[in-house]
Amino acid sequence: MSGERRIVAFCCRECAYAAADTSANARTALPPSVRLVLVPCTGRVGPLHLLRALADGADGVMVAGCLLGQCHYREGNFNAVDRVAFVRRLLESVGVEPERCRMFTMSAGEPPRFVAAVREMDRVIAALPPLPRSGDTAPAAGTTDAAVAGMGVA
Repeated sequence: MSGERRIVAFCCRECAYAAADTSANARTALPPSVRLVLVPCTGRVGPLHLLRALADGADGVMVAGCLLGQCHYREGNFNAVDRVAFVRRLLESVGVEPERCRMFTMSAGEPPRFVAAVREMDRVIAALPPLPRSGDTAPAAGTTDAAVAGMGVA
C-alpha cells in the first residue's frame, strides 16, 4: 500500500447516501481516504463484506445508515448494529483494533452529520498503526490474515 489510508463506507441508499449526495452537491469535501459503497439497506451488509473490505486493503470500514427505529426496511439498521458489533469482537479477538469497524446513523436531511461521521472515522484510522498485510510476512496462527483466510474471504 502507498501509505495512504483507505476507508470503505457502506452507505444505505435512503439516508446515509442521500446525506452524502446532498453534502457533495453543497461541495463539502470528504477526506480522500473514504470510498462510498451504495447499499439498499445497511441490513444487507454482512460480516463478510466488512472483513473482505479489510482483507482487500481497507484500513477501516464504516456502516452508515438510517437512524435507529427509522429504517425504511424496518429492522435493517438494527441487524447492521449487531453485525458491526460481531465484527468488532472478532477483530479484537485476533489482535486488531475494533475501532477499525464502526456504525453511524443519520437521516437523509443530516448531511453535516454524515460529513462529521466520515471525518471522525478518518481521524480514528489515522491515529491507528497500519494493518499488517498478507504480503508483509506469512500470517501466523491467530492473526487477522490467518483468521480471514480461514473464513474463505482472503
